[in-house]
Amino acid sequence: MTSVGIIGTGFGGIAVAIELMRHGHEDVRLWERSDDIGGVWRENTYPGAACDVPAALYSYSFAPHDGWTRRYPSQGEIHAYLRDVAERFGVTERCRFGRHVTTARWDDGWTVEFADGTSERVDVLVSAVGQLSEPQIPELPGLADFDGPVFHSARWAHDVDLSGRRVAVIGSGATAVQVVPRLAGVARDVVVVQRTPNYILPKPDGRFPRWYRRHAPRERDPIDWVTQQFSRGLDPRSTMARFLHALALGHLRAKVRDPELRRALTPRYPIGCKRILFSNDYYPALTRDDVHLVTAPLVAVAPTGIETADGATREVDALCFTTGFAAQDFLGTLDVHGPAGRLHDLWKDGARAHLGVHVPGFPNFFVSYGPNTNLGGGSIIAMLEAQARHIRQVLDHLAARGARTVEARADAEARWDDEVQDALERSAWASCSSWYRHPVSGRITSNWPGGTRGYEQKVAAVRTEEFQWM
Repeated sequence: MTSVGIIGTGFGGIAVAIELMRHGHEDVRLWERSDDIGGVWRENTYPGAACDVPAALYSYSFAPHDGWTRRYPSQGEIHAYLRDVAERFGVTERCRFGRHVTTARWDDGWTVEFADGTSERVDVLVSAVGQLSEPQIPELPGLADFDGPVFHSARWAHDVDLSGRRVAVIGSGATAVQVVPRLAGVARDVVVVQRTPNYILPKPDGRFPRWYRRHAPRERDPIDWVTQQFSRGLDPRSTMARFLHALALGHLRAKVRDPELRRALTPRYPIGCKRILFSNDYYPALTRDDVHLVTAPLVAVAPTGIETADGATREVDALCFTTGFAAQDFLGTLDVHGPAGRLHDLWKDGARAHLGVHVPGFPNFFVSYGPNTNLGGGSIIAMLEAQARHIRQVLDHLAARGARTVEARADAEARWDDEVQDALERSAWASCSSWYRHPVSGRITSNWPGGTRGYEQKVAAVRTEEFQWM
């Protein structure tokens, strides 16, 4: 029986484990560096943490949930859902917690090495560490000498009481729009340092009445249809893009009356180039007297405040970085060595993989939530399920052929990459810099150029000629 090792226990890793176990794979083990499952939904516990995809869609298709309390669930609800699914499908008992994978080496099988110096052998290795697992804090002069607490939103300092204190929130993206409204009115003052304004759409959120909760999963199909149309808005020439642009600016006008503040919050790039955000309370929070938007670049940190390029020093007591993750490092701290070399070196100009899953020269190695499989609209869960089914099908073919190894052909990967990159160059993402692009080469390595259904169709069947079976 083929042994399978999965690194990570977020939605991706659990999806792969369940798919394999449901189809007869018995030796499936999951390694998790933490003491609990959950991935980003375990780590991100900041105030206001919630999903910006409706609950009916942000759940496994094979495990609908009738317990969601609102349309856009909180971090706690999502984490509880994932833990429940893992328990019900027998995944939890296969998880090995506190196992921090540092290195994987191919030698007629994968030797997986852990931070404690031990190792295990498996026939097949799946990296499910995700794209948003390693928090990123910019290097700033003086940061180490700041007198107060400093933390990243993904490592929220729950032991720090911010009430009555002056707090600087560095960043104004998806996390900030959730954090800032929760800090406003609790902290004495909130200083929001914005590098680039974002397009923000109204969020059709609300609590579900108890009687409706059992019916909420029925929202899945209509919401999925809406998100497929939303994905079309990532083509800057589309009618949907014009509609979303008008909706976002109308939302801004309705919520922010001050023309100067409104100008500072108005994006100057095509909608969709950067992540489109959803919030009903971020703009109102910025209009409060105790919340201050700063658009001058942050250049340094003083012991008691922050210094910006306009020469101002703003006194603050705590620093909260909502500056995202090392999204271009698809392996996190994992060091993978295969017959083709060290994967970090091969990906130095940007990660790439056939179907977002397979890397030529790395046999029996699969990536969940790999290069060019992130979305600008829709639910990543659909992508992860499609990848899990595909990985299982490849292993089915491997067993049926009596082969021991499988890897993507280099020419198939090259054709795939050309096709994806060509489509991406015509998308909104090509029109500005963002975390979707490699900082040196400029390659768009994160996103898939379309909706989930298009990707599902691409990976639904295994094209055996695109692989080497040995």
